[in-house]
Amino acid sequence: MDLEATKRRLKTMVAIDAVCGVVAAVAAYGAFGKGVDWLVYVFVAALIAGLAAQIWFIAGLRPAKKGV
Repeated sequence: MDLEATKRRLKTMVAIDAVCGVVAAVAAYGAFGKGVDWLVYVFVAALIAGLAAQIWFIAGLRPAKKGV
C-alpha cells in the first residue's frame, strides 16, 4: 500500500466531508428552521456526497487484484 497516496486520499476525503458538513448544516437550518422547502434536496445531496467520499476512501484501501 502506498502510504503517501493514502494520506492524500485521507486529506481529500476530510476536506470533502468538511464542505459537505457545512453545506448540510446550512441547508438543514434553511429547510427546517426557515421553511425553504427546496433546501431539503441540498441537505440530502450533501449527505450523499459526504458518504460517497468516505466510500471512495475506504475503496482505495483495498488491495488491487492482479489480472483484473
